[in-house]
Amino acid sequence: MDATQPGNSLTNAAPVLYFAIRLIIHMAKYEPDPLSATFAALADPTRRAILARLALGETTVKELSEPLPIRAPSVTKHLKVLERAGLISRGRDAQYRPCKLEAAPLRDASQWIEGYRGHWQKTMNRLDDYLTKLEAKKHARGK
Repeated sequence: MDATQPGNSLTNAAPVLYFAIRLIIHMAKYEPDPLSATFAALADPTRRAILARLALGETTVKELSEPLPIRAPSVTKHLKVLERAGLISRGRDAQYRPCKLEAAPLRDASQWIEGYRGHWQKTMNRLDDYLTKLEAKKHARGK
């Protein structure tokens, strides 16, 4: 059988292979780095509430969902986002499925933010100096 014939599996496989390669390139290109995944997960108040609860200790999905104003399937979706970001881990012990906070990504985010502390400190110091000068001018005019 000739490889160029329309019924040949090689001819039919070419488009599938092309799209598979394009999909892999797309996924590699747009896969968020860990820090971006952490900040994206932290962007939602429900996920921050879940993390705050897990900071108190390991707990089940049911216990996590009780105080939240959303249904269990939505809580599960939030947990998947947190898990993909590496912020939580979920175990399995028979029917007991505990969730646990994983602090390493939060530490990394904190270290990244800390790198900007010097900038903001200098900015606040300049603002403080400026306000002190304005206050001095105001008192000088008032006398």
